[in-house]
Amino acid sequence: MDALDQLVTDSPGTVIAVLAIACVGLLIAVIVLARRTSRLDQRLQGLTRGTDGGSLESILAGHIERVHAVGRDVDALEARSAVIEQTQRKALQRVGLVRYNPFEDTGGNQSFALALLDQDGNGFIVSSLHARAGTRMYGKAVTRGQPEGALSGEEAEALRVALASGTGTAKAG
Repeated sequence: MDALDQLVTDSPGTVIAVLAIACVGLLIAVIVLARRTSRLDQRLQGLTRGTDGGSLESILAGHIERVHAVGRDVDALEARSAVIEQTQRKALQRVGLVRYNPFEDTGGNQSFALALLDQDGNGFIVSSLHARAGTRMYGKAVTRGQPEGALSGEEAEALRVALASGTGTAKAG
């Protein structure tokens, strides 16, 4: 301690100059830290902008809850989509239409064979024969692309067109 007292007593100007430089250095450090703190505060304000002033933790918790809610919604939509996909397999979606003139004494192609099938090739064929005396209609069931009975040429063509219009696995036989 005596040595320090001796140094201060012998050269007070040097000690004052060193302390002044130290104070200026500390003042510069305080200014730099204050600017950094201000910038960090501005960034935090940017992160929490548009909120009710809640903490960043509560804001992130709210966002995480929304992400989980979206996940639950996606799961529900996925389940509904699976049901719809299963149901739509039974919808009539494959169509084949052949128009023709079976009798030379009638005008135009007013007779037709219409095949309506689901994705698996199940459905029916409706045939209409138009003549001067009247129109007759016939129906034949189709299971997995196979008709229940013999088909006319036009009915077979309508079935072929319907089976070709889909991507199912059923084939005409």
